[in-house]
Amino acid sequence: MLVNQMLSMKGASDKAGIEAQTIVTIAPEATLADAAQLLAEKRIGAVVVSSDGVRPEGILSERDIVRQLGRNGIDILKMPIHEVMTKAVQTCAMGEDALNVLERMTAGRFRHMPVVDEDGKMLGVISIGDAVSGRLKELAAEKEALTGMIMGS
Repeated sequence: MLVNQMLSMKGASDKAGIEAQTIVTIAPEATLADAAQLLAEKRIGAVVVSSDGVRPEGILSERDIVRQLGRNGIDILKMPIHEVMTKAVQTCAMGEDALNVLERMTAGRFRHMPVVDEDGKMLGVISIGDAVSGRLKELAAEKEALTGMIMGS
């Protein structure tokens, strides 16, 4: 299954935020408290950091916030996001397949990936759950086709 198919499946869901192909962004100068509030409000696990809402500059997850809290205490909630966010954002293209995305997410140990066009503009965000679901649908279709071949139908 390709990324564009995963995004179109998300558009049909009733979930809010990233899961529904809505790109939730936050400015890099916003605080971690602002980000935590946004994540809770939207019921999402990560937010794309972007000054213009079009190009990703970073990504911030719930895990990033919790790690900082564990290391430095609650005072970190006043810190600007750009000091904590993952700056080397991994992105993918619409034509990439679920298996490739899963491999990259697993190797990089992250769960959310912005989908961008040739110019680096965001088209959506996919999660590891989207990639797993896409891959499972692919495997189910392959199984059905093989079963049909074996059974002679």
